[in-house]
Amino acid sequence: MARTASLQRKTQETQIEVRLNLDGQGQAEVNTGIGFFDHMLELLALHAAWDLTVQAKGDLEVDQHHTVEDVGICLGQAIREALGNKQGIGRYGYAVLPMEETLVTAAVDLGGRPYLVLRADFPTEKIGQFDTQLVHDFWHAVATHALCNLHLLVHYGRNSHHIAEGIFKATARALRMAVAQDPRLPGLPSTKGVL
Repeated sequence: MARTASLQRKTQETQIEVRLNLDGQGQAEVNTGIGFFDHMLELLALHAAWDLTVQAKGDLEVDQHHTVEDVGICLGQAIREALGNKQGIGRYGYAVLPMEETLVTAAVDLGGRPYLVLRADFPTEKIGQFDTQLVHDFWHAVATHALCNLHLLVHYGRNSHHIAEGIFKATARALRMAVAQDPRLPGLPSTKGVL
């Protein structure tokens, strides 16, 4: 059974299309109009081993917030849809990932309860034209709409680009582990019987 999702979101601020295959090969086709964000989404797809298409048009003349947050909403919804009934998934995933001088830990639980903890100190307010505070906004939207617990801790780092990249790569690796299917446990990974 294919674990895929395809959805659209249209508001007065953004128009977004997302296609996701959780059992892909890390292929990405991304165009949000925000170069650094495109780069982060491509890294996410590669390290999660997902095939991901994101086409987004937003009110970038206002700022980047609506586009980044709405892509996060759509990606979270796509993850939830692609997971279906969650039978046989690992549910939990984690990664400790070095990115040059930066070290990041990511841990995720796809157990149906949304929560984000992100502890990161960015030394600059921008990475190129990208607002660093949008890293939090994006992952908050993903966690809320994927219905997952997501904990992200930057232990240390000097370069804002490396910090953001470490967060995206570590989260991708954690999600890759969490969505992976375990043939030893084909049922629902919960003693409650629901997720």
